[in-house]
Amino acid sequence: MAILSTGMIAFFVFVLVVLVGGIFLQIFLSKRESRWPGLFLPLLTFLWSLLGPLNVMDTGSVSQNVLMVLVTLLVGNIPTLVLLAVYWAVREKRRVKDQIDKMKIDEL
Repeated sequence: MAILSTGMIAFFVFVLVVLVGGIFLQIFLSKRESRWPGLFLPLLTFLWSLLGPLNVMDTGSVSQNVLMVLVTLLVGNIPTLVLLAVYWAVREKRRVKDQIDKMKIDEL
């Protein structure tokens, strides 16, 4: 039982490190001069989420199948929405900083 607990803890620590590393990578890419590197990870997670509906099992009812596909797409795109929120926050901060720099140059 202790081995299972240690393995589970190690797995959760690994997942946490990957998630935090992904957020820091998104922040780093979003700070770049060009806007395209910051959109790479959200695009990657979006494309990955499109694979989710391929794993939905047929329930026999069309309405249930459509609902399952929509829920799968919605839940699968949560990481995409988080990464896009980070992207927009960093780019907005950069935009404000650029405007302040322009104002300082105009004052001189």
